[in-house]
Amino acid sequence: QVQLVESGGGLVQPGGSLRLSCAASGSFFRFNVMGWYRQALGKERELVATITSDGSTNSADSAKGRFTISRDNAQNTVHLQMNSLKPEDTAVYYCYLYVPGRVYWGKGTLITVSS
Repeated sequence: QVQLVESGGGLVQPGGSLRLSCAASGSFFRFNVMGWYRQALGKERELVATITSDGSTNSADSAKGRFTISRDNAQNTVHLQMNSLKPEDTAVYYCYLYVPGRVYWGKGTLITVSS
């Protein structure tokens, strides 16, 4: 049974920084994609950033230049360093794991950017 557990959410002021982490447990294919999606109130879930097991990254335009995704394959963890946060970044952030034929989601962690 694969489980994804996120940590690092919370309240931050505009312009501040946060670091999200996600730990994957269980057995899954070594070639995979991990990353983050987010869902703001009343909106659809959207891509933030992903990273493959060999280090290739993909990110939304809204994340470029502000967010950095990284992973530790030995620990099965993925991290999202978020800088210069804006109120429009307020959302529930979900950890994501794709292996061929299956997608797994974490329960989500709320980030609120507000003064």
